[in-house]
Amino acid sequence: MAILLLLLPLLVSAVYGDEKAFIGVNIGTDLSDMPSPTQVVALLKAQNVWHVRLYDADQAMLLALANTGIQVTISVPNEQLLGIGQSNATAANWVARNVIAHVPATNITAIAVGSEVLTALPNAAPVLVSALKLIHSALVASNLDSQIKVSTPHSSSIILDSFPPSQAFFNRSWDPVMVPLLKFLQSTGSYLMLNVYPYYDYMQSNDVIPLDYALFRPLPPNKEAVDANTLLHYTNVFDAIVDAAYFSMSYLNITNVPIVVTESGWPSKGDSSEPDATVDNANTYNSNLIKHVINNTGTPKHPGIAVSTYIYELYNEDLRPSPLSEKNWGLFDANGTPVYILHLTAAGTVFANDTTNQTFCVAKDGADPKMLQAALDWACGPGKVDCSPLLQGQPCYEPDNVVSHSTYAFNAYFQQMGKSTGTCDFKGVATISTTDPMIGAGHGSCIFPGSFGKNGTITNGTSLAPSSNDTSLGCPTQYFYRSCSFTTSVIIGAFLMTAVFL
Repeated sequence: MAILLLLLPLLVSAVYGDEKAFIGVNIGTDLSDMPSPTQVVALLKAQNVWHVRLYDADQAMLLALANTGIQVTISVPNEQLLGIGQSNATAANWVARNVIAHVPATNITAIAVGSEVLTALPNAAPVLVSALKLIHSALVASNLDSQIKVSTPHSSSIILDSFPPSQAFFNRSWDPVMVPLLKFLQSTGSYLMLNVYPYYDYMQSNDVIPLDYALFRPLPPNKEAVDANTLLHYTNVFDAIVDAAYFSMSYLNITNVPIVVTESGWPSKGDSSEPDATVDNANTYNSNLIKHVINNTGTPKHPGIAVSTYIYELYNEDLRPSPLSEKNWGLFDANGTPVYILHLTAAGTVFANDTTNQTFCVAKDGADPKMLQAALDWACGPGKVDCSPLLQGQPCYEPDNVVSHSTYAFNAYFQQMGKSTGTCDFKGVATISTTDPMIGAGHGSCIFPGSFGKNGTITNGTSLAPSSNDTSLGCPTQYFYRSCSFTTSVIIGAFLMTAVFL
C-alpha cells in the first residue's frame, strides 16, 4: 500500500497534469421569477463564466448558449434514469434530442447522468452504470464520445472515514456499483463527479471542525490537520474531502481517474439553527474557493493537479423547500443583482465584475402587450422621455415591437430619475436587471441610456430627458409601436398616471 500511495500522484498527473483548472457555475431554476435564457447567458458573459452545469437539458437554454463558446454540462434528471438505464432506444433518443440537435453550435462537453443517485435515489442504483454506458454508446454512434464525457455526480457522504484522507474508503455496500462505474470512467477517459460541501461537514461536526478550516482561512501550523499516515498537512476541508475521494478510489485499484467537483458553495442566509449561513461567510468561502481552484493549487496529495469546480449556484432559488439556507446558495438574485461582491480583483477573473451599479429597467417577460403600450405612452409623454430614437429610420426603431420600444423608454426614464426606488415598475410590467439591454440581438447602432457605447463610455441617461424649455411631451404617433394611443385626456391626467405607473 505504501508504494501505491507514493505512485498515486504520478498516475493522476499523467492523466490530468496538463489540464488547467476552471471555475464553473450550476444553474438551478427553482425561482418564482426565473430570468429568461437570454438574460442568463448575458449575466454569464458579463461575469466571465465559461463553464456551466444545467440540471436538465432545457431546449431554450441550450439554444441561448449556442455560439457563445460557453462549455456546457447537461444532465439526465433522476426521474428519467430508470427509463434510460433499461432501454438502448430511450438513451439514443435522449442523446438525439438533447445533444445531437444542439452540437456543435452549443458546446456540450459533458453529460451528468442523474444526481447523487446512490444516496438520493438508491432504488435506481442497479441501472446507473447501464445508463452511463447506453448514453456513451449513443455518443460513440455519433462520433461525439471524444468531446463529450459521461459521468454521474456523487455526494461526498458515500466516503466513509474521510479523515485522515489516506484511510478513507467508499461505503462498501456500494461496491457493486462503484467498481464497474469507476472502471467505466477509466476506460472512457472521464472523471469522477463529486459534490463537496464543507458547510455541511462543519455544521455536522459538533464544533470539531473549526469555521476557519471550512472557509479556507489561513491557519497557524499547529492548527492544521495532519494525516498521520502521509504527514500531509490539510489547511481546509475541501482539499481533505477531494483527497479522501482519491484514496477511496485507490483502495478499489483505480488510480488514474481525475475528480471534478460538480457542486460546492456556502449559503448566505439561514434559519436560527444555522448561524454561520451568513453573507460574510458565503463571500469568504466562495472567494477563497475560486482563488484556490484557478491558481491550480491542487490538493496536498496532488499539488498542481487541476480540481475544476462548479459553484453552487448562480441564483438564489426562492422556491426551494425549507430550511431557509436551501433558498440562499446563489451568487445573484433573480434580477441579476449580486447577493454580495466576491473578494476577487484580477481583471477578467470569473465572477470578478462588480455589476452592482450596472442596473437597467426592462420590460418584464410575459407582460401584457396592452399594459406595455400604456406604460410606453406614459413614459414618452408625462414621463418626459425623449423617444425620438424610436422613430422609424432612427437607431432604436428596430426591433419594431412593443417589448423593445418599452424597454428603451422604461430604461431611459429609470436612468434620468437616477435609478431611484420606485422608478422601474410601470404598474408591474417593468423590472430591474443587470443585463445590458444592448446585449439583445437586433438593436443595431442603438445605445440604451446607462449602457456602454461603442467607444466604451456610458451614455448619460439624464441627457435624454427633454430640456426645461421643451414644451413638447414627445408624442408624435410614429414614435411608438404601431400607434401612440396618446390622447388629450391622458395628458390632462398625467399627474394621476404618475401614481399609477410608478
